[in-house]
Amino acid sequence: MGAGREVAISLDGVRDKNMMQLKKINTAIFPVRYNDKYYTDAIASGDFTRLAYYSDICVGSIACRLEKKESGAVRVYIMTLGVLAPYRGLGTGTKLLNHVLDLCAKQNVIDIYLHVHTINEEAINFYKKFGFEVTDKISNYYTNITPPDCFVLTKVITQTKKQTV
Repeated sequence: MGAGREVAISLDGVRDKNMMQLKKINTAIFPVRYNDKYYTDAIASGDFTRLAYYSDICVGSIACRLEKKESGAVRVYIMTLGVLAPYRGLGTGTKLLNHVLDLCAKQNVIDIYLHVHTINEEAINFYKKFGFEVTDKISNYYTNITPPDCFVLTKVITQTKKQTV
């Protein structure tokens, strides 16, 4: 990667035709295998699930699930956000998360949350930079990871006000 050369990270939606890209990214990054419901939820979230490309190489993704409350308000759950190790530090994760946070601010989303392995300090610090706070700890959340505990990180969304003239 040439020094001083700006490389654009582009985002693309997830559809049936590129679903295998998301599956390959998840297999390479996460110690968990995701079921069909994960992928159904990812596609159903529309713009809230994105693949990230460095040049033409798929290097990361964010996959969300939209959860509608009885009040009509919507919560966003980040199921996964990951970037392949050699491509970290290029702003890819930031671009993916900012994309989703911008969507949340423009829509009727009250908050956004996720689960993070308690020993994943890199991820915890990453989300804290964006205003997420640890709001809970769940014991024995994971079945195949040691320790099996996770933190719930949450960010309350401030809605973008539409200006009236």
